[in-house]
Amino acid sequence: MTSTRTGPARTDRTTGGARLVLALICACQFMVILDSAIVNVALPSVGTELRFTPTGLTWVVNGYLLTFAGLMLIGGRAADVFGPRRVLLAGLALFSVASLVGGLAPVPGVLVAARGAQGVGAALLAPATLAVINTGFTEAGSRARAFGAWSAAGGIGGTAGALAGGVITTGLSWRWIFLINVPIGALLIAVAATALPAVRPHGRPSLDLVGAITGTAGLAALVYGVMGAADHGWRSAWVLGPGGAGLVLLVVFTVVQARIARRPLLPLRIFAVRGTAVGTGMLVLFGGVVMAMWYFTSLLLQNVLGYSALRAGLGQTPAAVAFLLVARATSGLLPRIGARRSILAGAGLLLVGFGWLARADAGTGYLTGVLGPTLLVAVGIGLVFPTVMAVATADAPERDAGVAGGVATTANQVGSSIGLAVLATAASAVSAADRHPGSPAALAGGYDRVFLAAAGLAVGIAVLSVLLPRRARR
Repeated sequence: MTSTRTGPARTDRTTGGARLVLALICACQFMVILDSAIVNVALPSVGTELRFTPTGLTWVVNGYLLTFAGLMLIGGRAADVFGPRRVLLAGLALFSVASLVGGLAPVPGVLVAARGAQGVGAALLAPATLAVINTGFTEAGSRARAFGAWSAAGGIGGTAGALAGGVITTGLSWRWIFLINVPIGALLIAVAATALPAVRPHGRPSLDLVGAITGTAGLAALVYGVMGAADHGWRSAWVLGPGGAGLVLLVVFTVVQARIARRPLLPLRIFAVRGTAVGTGMLVLFGGVVMAMWYFTSLLLQNVLGYSALRAGLGQTPAAVAFLLVARATSGLLPRIGARRSILAGAGLLLVGFGWLARADAGTGYLTGVLGPTLLVAVGIGLVFPTVMAVATADAPERDAGVAGGVATTANQVGSSIGLAVLATAASAVSAADRHPGSPAALAGGYDRVFLAAAGLAVGIAVLSVLLPRRARR
């Protein structure tokens, strides 16, 4: 499906307009990723006030992740069919309204439903922001800088979640972690309505309903099944049933896209672009790396070293700053050093950093046992993430810019969900085998296993990077 723009398609020649658009998409990405993490610290307060059951409370997190990952492909395709501006505005509106409902929720069911609606809004927003980069920043240097800023915004959002959640919950109320999105969303809607060019699609828009149903249901079932592994074990019917159904639906989805759909939700031609195909694989592995870094180092600080949630967030702040600085620098250097060198250098730092972090135990000091290795890992993430996102989307044809962004973001999100389940199961198994399960020493052993697994994922990313083309076409 092609489209004709009614406004200027390129923003990289207009400095003021480009900066405003870049600030807009970075703010959207920051908000989307922040809401993936900010609620974690507030969960005890949420559970107490709304009287959640322990199992039901997990759905405050999983409800968001499930719809976010499951609907990302539809969000990417919608950006191509209806234009990034319309989809971004729709995503912002839905996200803001859902945040308002969540902040005012009187009972558990309303909050879980609001979190699911937030995930739908995020699934529209994330690929739309990537489509804006690919269609609006067409020069190599400006596109690289835009990807660097976009990556940094998401990284900071993920890292700031624990700190912001602790501050807001302690100083105000858990409800404000949702309500604060409402005025921010309204401001971003106003900016998007004026700064982004409109598009007018040719012909009759089509979202491929059969593909949408099978693809979305397949991803959702697969992610749902894997999420249950930490609680029920990999051989449980709670895992094998949904996981198997998800795989079958994804096979059906592939057949529909390849042979049946006239306007497929996921044009398989985008995987003929080597950068897109290889980059998608690297993003799945990278999702596990991100979980090991931000999620499990927070648990290490709190459960092993005895830090409070707020202090743990502060302990991760230096790594967040390092990531921001390196991601910005990488975006400027990428056109000169090339994607492969950037990824290999970053993967090497990830390997060393996680190997060092795997030596942590209950007697580890912060400076030498946590700060040093997390800074190395953060620098590695700053080198790898913006580079991989760029190579996974930059060479896609303009008509497929939205779906390429959707595939890339879906791969990263699904990789994070699966990575979290696998790593949490591995950590639990090691801790349970200890003579004193649940003790700081036993938990430290489980987290060490997680960090060694993350080092293995870094090796996998390095191996896949060898398959990248030497030069991207754009």
